[in-house]
Amino acid sequence: MAAPTAEEIRADSYVGFDTITQQIEHKLLKRGFQFNVIVVGQTGLGKSTLINTIFASHLIDSKGRLEADEPVRQTTEIHPVSHVIVENGVRLRLNIVDTPGYGDQVNNENCWDPIVKYIKDQHSAYLRKELTAMRDRHIQDTRIHCALFFINPTGHSLRPIDIIVMKKLSEVVNVVPVIAKSDSLTLEEREAFKQKIKAELDYHSIRLYPFDTEENDEEEIQLNARIRNMIPFAVVGSEKNVIIDGKTVRGRKNRWGVINVEDEKHCEFMYLRNFLTRTHLQDLIETTAQIHYEAFRSKQLLALKEQTNPRPAASAA
Repeated sequence: MAAPTAEEIRADSYVGFDTITQQIEHKLLKRGFQFNVIVVGQTGLGKSTLINTIFASHLIDSKGRLEADEPVRQTTEIHPVSHVIVENGVRLRLNIVDTPGYGDQVNNENCWDPIVKYIKDQHSAYLRKELTAMRDRHIQDTRIHCALFFINPTGHSLRPIDIIVMKKLSEVVNVVPVIAKSDSLTLEEREAFKQKIKAELDYHSIRLYPFDTEENDEEEIQLNARIRNMIPFAVVGSEKNVIIDGKTVRGRKNRWGVINVEDEKHCEFMYLRNFLTRTHLQDLIETTAQIHYEAFRSKQLLALKEQTNPRPAASAA
């Protein structure tokens, strides 16, 4: 039976329930927020540097090989680190999961398995806590909200392994691809490379974040369309400060000049940062819960139901 349509009316005098947004904000500020991101890409693409640049803090150290005689990792490893960042009274617990060793071997077959398993394990841990009879009031959420996938700036095309991994990741997490160290490409090469990547993503039906839903208004739909048109983001990361026209900016200096990572003419770092933190942070968290986790949860509960109530065996003819 459909719910009756409620008539919208205005109160004759001030009641005060419009302060509910302030009440919610007060509770959320006390509790703080949490954002979990996993970074995936070959060694040497500046994954750690970009994360540190996005959040304007030194959060993770490079896991790359520092010496020539240092052995190459034989497997993809998982390295989670956690920090609490405070900005204008807002506390953000940031969990960063690095994946050193991914794609570094001669034979990279199934090198993505530990990454997909880790993401699913976080869903599984949350589901177990959710189904506990005496569950916590606020369940610790380690579900991965975003996977930053780093693409080598070759200027040619995606590697077959990149296509496979993005396809598998997109089934369990919000994937955001970035062209790492894009200052190694000219603007013309960068644009041509982006178009090649877009064509390959479309050809292989790889569905990337952001997604449009029925809840989106026209402004949000247009914003998502602009972001999808820009993906993959061509970025440059740097934790160093350089001087440009008397101003201190974050950038990289080379023999030809300075790359200002916050200059839209130089790279798309600002668009990526604003997308991740200023416009879509909450949506990334909600999409993880409502789409990826919900799909995992439904599948697990259906499997549990099948185990509990097995179908009767067909009688012999």
